[in-house]
Amino acid sequence: MNTNHFKSLSAAIMRLLRPLVRILLRNGVSYGSFADLAKWIYVDVAMKEFKIKGRKQSTSRVAVLTGLSRKEVKRIQGIPAPDDTDRDEKYNRAARVIAAWRRESEFQDAHGNPSTLSVVGPWSTFSEIVRRYSGDVPVRAILDELLRIGAVKQLDNGKISLITQAYIPESSEADKLHILGTDVAHLISTIDHNLHAETADARFQRKVSYDNLPNEALPAFRSLSARRAQKLLELLDEWLAKNDRDVTPSVQGGGRNLAGLGIYYFEEPYPVEDA
Repeated sequence: MNTNHFKSLSAAIMRLLRPLVRILLRNGVSYGSFADLAKWIYVDVAMKEFKIKGRKQSTSRVAVLTGLSRKEVKRIQGIPAPDDTDRDEKYNRAARVIAAWRRESEFQDAHGNPSTLSVVGPWSTFSEIVRRYSGDVPVRAILDELLRIGAVKQLDNGKISLITQAYIPESSEADKLHILGTDVAHLISTIDHNLHAETADARFQRKVSYDNLPNEALPAFRSLSARRAQKLLELLDEWLAKNDRDVTPSVQGGGRNLAGLGIYYFEEPYPVEDA
């Protein structure tokens, strides 16, 4: 790696780590704990993704790639990875239920808004949405989760009303940290792909920002960006649902892929030292 390349990469890593370290310190994660996690990822990625074609990956090669000793590589390979698969499943199932409730006409009123639904019954019900879009998870479990995060409310007549546009964890810090691990990873994977992909194969990666906005302009921009972004996400959700085999079993084709589009809003005071 040449000097300029290393300097650019180092600067990028410093910017990337600053908000991450802020989260780690706020949650009581020491440097030692972070270093152990980083070692585990170094070994795992080197072992799985940097093999020589036609050859089995060795401890010695992983040690060379990572700069760790063979003894340390073997020690780390014996440590199980932290697993939050259950939380990921819960997130995906709840998100699909809300999206379908907003998207599917049979669960909407005459104005195209999400209907107030009975939990069970002969017609379009909350139970029916859960059955179609949440797999074999009990209806009560999904309902409790949506009530917990304030996505729905149960009316005096027992019916369920949707009061949010998307699944956004509000009461559980663990749920919000789960999003950190998925959404940021997707963004970095896209950037990694674009760093070495041909132009024609590059993935969409854009942003728009200005750096001399007055305080008074921010609330209007927050509102505008949220409305427009939500509309786009709902449009893409409808298309993806029609092409996803879990949601639409009649869809044919080979392989199994994860694809989507992430949108995030950012604002911060412009650094005085850079002005």
